[in-house]
Amino acid sequence: MHPVEFWIEHLNLLPHPEGGFYKETYRSTEEIIHKNLPARYTGARNFSTAIYFLLHSQDRSVFHRIQSDELWHFYTGTTLLIYVLTSDGLKIHRLGADPVQGDTLQVLVPAGCWFGAMVEKPDGYALCGCTVAPGFNFADFEMARREELLKAFPDQEDIIMKLT
Repeated sequence: MHPVEFWIEHLNLLPHPEGGFYKETYRSTEEIIHKNLPARYTGARNFSTAIYFLLHSQDRSVFHRIQSDELWHFYTGTTLLIYVLTSDGLKIHRLGADPVQGDTLQVLVPAGCWFGAMVEKPDGYALCGCTVAPGFNFADFEMARREELLKAFPDQEDIIMKLT
């Protein structure tokens, strides 16, 4: 397995505001006009976008949410734990290549849900892809505030403290 620095260099990954590294690899040339989107969107959006996303065990993807569904794809590395806060509570998804351990190669994070991630193994990393539809726009990106999450999900204090 290549070291994390190999992927950062060869894929030209940049630091991501939520933690980890990324590079946009696809943005559709066509758009959905604003009037044809749900009211939560502030303007037109590309049909779809995709990125590479790399998270090292020393990093965290802190809790955040976007206004579109986000489909994660596992490429290489070790299992990534994706924590999703919903009205039903906390759901932990295992994105990875070991189905015997409960891993799946894809994980869907529904629009509007708070989510964050961390690598399961202490010295590992996970290289993934994220596909967003309607396409990602930073206007739809919101970082969580610890105090607000603790009020909304008081029984999830441990993971909120780790990922905010």
